[in-house]
Amino acid sequence: MAATPTTIPRQAILPPIDDPSVHLQIDRLAGKYLDAGGLVMDLLVSIGGGAQGLLDRLPGFVRHRLDGITLTALNRAFDAASRSRHYVRDRGDWFNRLATTVSGAAGGAAGLPGAMVELPLTVSMLLRAILEIAAEHGFDPEAEETRIEAIRVFAAAGPMSDDDGTDLGLLAAKVTITGQTVQGLIARIAPRLAAVLGQKLAAQATPVFGAVAGASINFAFAGYYQEIARVHFGLLRLARETGLPREALTEALVDRMDQRRSKALQKPARR
Repeated sequence: MAATPTTIPRQAILPPIDDPSVHLQIDRLAGKYLDAGGLVMDLLVSIGGGAQGLLDRLPGFVRHRLDGITLTALNRAFDAASRSRHYVRDRGDWFNRLATTVSGAAGGAAGLPGAMVELPLTVSMLLRAILEIAAEHGFDPEAEETRIEAIRVFAAAGPMSDDDGTDLGLLAAKVTITGQTVQGLIARIAPRLAAVLGQKLAAQATPVFGAVAGASINFAFAGYYQEIARVHFGLLRLARETGLPREALTEALVDRMDQRRSKALQKPARR
């Protein structure tokens, strides 16, 4: 009988990484991941007393439909993002952030109904930005494997969550690629993303203020997922270039993030 993963020492299945240049790249990716949830995200979390406070503001019928709304948005986003790349060339991070910000402001100006109409457009823009970053790293945005990886970026904790880095849904080898399809993965990711998007909808629920909140949140969302995509596809490119297993690189990345957090906690507070 084959041993379960919990009975196999990690060292027995993951080779050590001895190349200093690889460790330098891992350190850079760890910094990007940790920096993705910076000051702007902290400010967003404070809107309405945190994530749960925001979700509680939503009407019951919206909370109950969030999973379905998100699933529909993700399914439509791929078609919209792919079509747009055929007609509009890639414009880079700042253009995508600006377009997403304008979309959020327009949706928030009309309160919750406008925010719900705007949500699929925002998801499409975020996915388009992720696919652009995949292309930057040498991956074909039209390939099924790349699309699967783009969806996995959304599995990361959202910018308005208090993630300790232990989940890392986008990086973990727990979600196997074998036999996985874009549609199957979308169904698995949708509930997690629904909680993130629910916070966004709640923050935009008040007209006028919703326009400011929508613009700010979308600007932050775009920056967050762009950085997470760079970590994700940077790790994949590193695996491809070095021949090292993705799982080994993921473990090294998580370890490096833990080290950075420990050092940050050990620093004496400034007076």
